[in-house]
Amino acid sequence: MNKRDQTFLYDVVTDNLALMSKIYQSFEALEETLGALKMEEPLFMTYAAKKSFAKSIMKPFQDHEIKH
Repeated sequence: MNKRDQTFLYDVVTDNLALMSKIYQSFEALEETLGALKMEEPLFMTYAAKKSFAKSIMKPFQDHEIKH
């Protein structure tokens, strides 16, 4: 792998991590807002969606650990 390919791969990984972080921060902000408004059902659905998002992000890493 040449230096250019490594830089491109690094950029893709960095961009993906930044996107995942923004999505997670959006869930956090939405939970905070719904909690302040005391909207329990939407708050629970947001919590469930955030948990599902986190599980889907972590699944490849957990599968990798099991195989090794």
